[in-house]
Amino acid sequence: MPRPLRVAIVGAGPAGIYAADALLKSEVAADPGVSIDLFERMPAPFGLIRYGVAPDHPRIKGIVKALHQVLDKPQIRLFGNVDYPRDISLDDLRAFYDAVIFSTGATADRPLDIPGIGLEGSYGAADFVSWYDGHPDVPRTWPLEAEKVAVLGVGNVALDVARVLAKTADELLPTEIPANVHEGLKANKALEVHVFGRRGPAQAKFSPMELRELDHSPNIEVIVDPEDIDYDDGSIATRRGNKQADMVAKTLENWAIRDIGDRPHKLFLHFFESPTEILGEDGKVVGLRTERTALDGTGNVKGTGTFKDWDVTGIYRAVGYLSDELPKLPWDVESGTVPDQGGRVIEESGDHLQSTYVTGWIRRGPVGLIGHTKGDANETVASLLDDHANGRLHAPTSPDPQAVDAFLGERNIRFTTWEGWYRLDAAEQALGEPQGRERVKIVEREEMLDASGA
Repeated sequence: MPRPLRVAIVGAGPAGIYAADALLKSEVAADPGVSIDLFERMPAPFGLIRYGVAPDHPRIKGIVKALHQVLDKPQIRLFGNVDYPRDISLDDLRAFYDAVIFSTGATADRPLDIPGIGLEGSYGAADFVSWYDGHPDVPRTWPLEAEKVAVLGVGNVALDVARVLAKTADELLPTEIPANVHEGLKANKALEVHVFGRRGPAQAKFSPMELRELDHSPNIEVIVDPEDIDYDDGSIATRRGNKQADMVAKTLENWAIRDIGDRPHKLFLHFFESPTEILGEDGKVVGLRTERTALDGTGNVKGTGTFKDWDVTGIYRAVGYLSDELPKLPWDVESGTVPDQGGRVIEESGDHLQSTYVTGWIRRGPVGLIGHTKGDANETVASLLDDHANGRLHAPTSPDPQAVDAFLGERNIRFTTWEGWYRLDAAEQALGEPQGRERVKIVEREEMLDASGA
């Protein structure tokens, strides 16, 4: 009797769970069946949704409900707190599974190569996001001494960082933020937040809804300089061909022409300002220098040779995420991705690394919204199933699911399960209940493991 197809998925964020869902919906799932194990280095699943989405975005957090329905399926097991490659290597995975899909995402900050980037007071947005989202592997405190702060970048992460810096701690208290984050934000001295983009309003990568949410806070006055509202032929073409870009531009136009109100915290959105240097004294940030840019007709910009110094003492770069290199897999240093064709991992020789696949940001880089990884997963799974149908997958030596449990037990690896997530979920909700909050996120890894019954 043929056994189910055994697949390991490394990374239990949206990309990995979408891949599991695609496998479950395939013909192979009906006969002879699929058996899927998700490996996640964090004790809890959901990746970017738990540790990358700002706590005041409950609508996006709602995606967890759909992912829950997938992980509830009996063909899927979760092994949390298991790190690749420290706890389990590619060779180990090959012994247990017909195929391996990597969906490890991107968690580090992409570097920004300008003078002064290493000064005290210059931070990566990803590190700050990890702090306010209660990631167990980052410090419990964050320096929030700067009264005037710059955020470099015009994507949704830049908006999240700017909004969290500009809101009051008590505005964020109804969310799931842990106690240490609330305490830290109560000490936040920021009164002005400046967001900088080197191109114009039509080229901003904000989502329209995320942008409009900036203006919903009773404490944040959003300010746009009318001189920054400018379009060339390339920009006009972008607006005509992209409904979201047009909605973003209209919102910015409306903010530029209104009178400035009296909300206590000012959030400035600057366009056509390209950061050229972080200014420092005694090793600390004392300012930001930008070069004014101008549109060149195509929607791109060129420098004008006019520079301006901005009085800020804290700077956050939100210029993109970068994936960590995965041992035993080929790597494209420039893009920070694993080379692939249709989700199949491709070696330098051009050959497919047998039975090995990628999906999500580790495959195509940190672009697009969470839902965009669904199509990515479908393509990767289609390639895997094609290889399965044509006999191109290798045969594991220990396909029995219990062999994985035995392996982790022999190595004394304390792992969490899907049932454990339900226990952790209940524990976090219980912490929030006395305060009338939906939940309070548990931060410490050991506490998460204990609550999960690891």
